[in-house]
Amino acid sequence: MPAPLFRDPIFDGAADPTVIYNPHEAAWWMVYTNRRTTMPIEQGLAWLFGSDLGVASSRDQGATWQYRGIVEGLAFEWGRGTYWAPEIFEHNGLFHMYVTYIRGIPVGGPPVALQIHHYTSSDLVGWTHLGVVRLHSDTVIDACVLARPGGGFRMWYKDEATRSTWAADSGDLDTWTTVGQVLTSPGGHEGPNVFQFGGSYWLIVDSWRGQLVQRSDDLITWQPAGVILEGEIGQPHHRTDDVGPGLHGDVVVSGGRAWIFYFTHPDRTEQAHRTIRSRRSSIQVAELQVVDGRLVCDRDAEVVPVLVPPTPGRGQRV
Repeated sequence: MPAPLFRDPIFDGAADPTVIYNPHEAAWWMVYTNRRTTMPIEQGLAWLFGSDLGVASSRDQGATWQYRGIVEGLAFEWGRGTYWAPEIFEHNGLFHMYVTYIRGIPVGGPPVALQIHHYTSSDLVGWTHLGVVRLHSDTVIDACVLARPGGGFRMWYKDEATRSTWAADSGDLDTWTTVGQVLTSPGGHEGPNVFQFGGSYWLIVDSWRGQLVQRSDDLITWQPAGVILEGEIGQPHHRTDDVGPGLHGDVVVSGGRAWIFYFTHPDRTEQAHRTIRSRRSSIQVAELQVVDGRLVCDRDAEVVPVLVPPTPGRGQRV
């Protein structure tokens, strides 16, 4: 299996991947935050902002990926916007995307607002902007959506102000009602991802030293269930570019197996990114398993992902 699984050939800054099957191409698509790693060092955090969403595709069940371009037509106001951490799924034949949006490129200070916006598409290419998702604050990022077993949908997201995971519910994927805070952790976390596998629901969050795992039977009550993709900055693992902690992942459950797509900073040696080289990031994949009620992951295992196309009409993720 190639390692790393994918590197963006334009900016070499692929991060925050989401993976979805595209029935119109009979291929799997990976959509990701396309960080602009080549911005001058004196521009500070400009490399984290002004990002488009990159796209790669795979026709061999997720084993190899080819860069395709960026998601176009997302702008809904004048100027250069910032797009982060897409969440994409299919429901009743329509693709929904919830993506973090920041106006402009806020180099001189923190963003005025971080909001999650809702788009829909029939083909993953042309997107219709449905507006901002009204949540409990304007400091929200990293949406993840799953159908609730009793009907309706739940969204998990990060509140930047509290560095914690919150949840909101919807009956129509458009109007959302805040449920409240779901998870806090020492030092904070980001990138919640929720999925069903092995008879349980799982919530993972990126703690920047590994993915904290929570387990639930009902999507309401959560219990700690391990840590996966652990690592310290600069700590090498067995595979090429699999260095340090596994960051902001997305899980695809397919054919009875679960695969986590995550990114690393292979050349990072300290907390700050003091060089352009240290900014580059690589996408990796590893298999998840359930052992004694805990989620485990051997990131050094030489396994090839096998992503099976979903059954038509059953939806993807929801």
